[in-house]
Amino acid sequence: EIARLKSQHRALVGTSRANLASQARVHAAVLALLAASSFEQLIQIVTTDLAVLLDADVVTIAVESSGPQRPRLTHQGVQILDPGTVDAVLGIDRDVVLASDAEGDPLLFGDGAGLVRSAALLRLSVSAAAPAGLLCIGMRRPGEFHGGQGTELLGFLARALGITIAAWLDLPA
Repeated sequence: EIARLKSQHRALVGTSRANLASQARVHAAVLALLAASSFEQLIQIVTTDLAVLLDADVVTIAVESSGPQRPRLTHQGVQILDPGTVDAVLGIDRDVVLASDAEGDPLLFGDGAGLVRSAALLRLSVSAAAPAGLLCIGMRRPGEFHGGQGTELLGFLARALGITIAAWLDLPA
């Protein structure tokens, strides 16, 4: 009985430490977003720095096109989607999808799709005046994201990014 309790205690301590580490990573990521000195730097932080800050392998932003023509972007890590793709990927009533063992979608992860075996897809709510978007976080190890996992911190990160984008683009809430 004592051995079982010690084992449970070690597991609980390990889980608590992992949760604190995740919280610290997300807080550091949000602070980095808030420290951006321009919109271009914000996009650079999301598409390069967040992977390091979150201990992820690929982080992209995917935004639905607002018209029939897809704009050409010069920034690696920003993907343009067809209208309706965000709701098709997440569902109309969901803001987060976690995939435990899935191949990365090139539409979402671009050139980094081959690295992705586990993903978190988060709705970006920027403004009613902005097209729908996703924050896509990919990991090369299967099981890093899974359905039983809490999504509060990831949702907070996506919401902070949406508010920051809206502020830089001077969009209404």
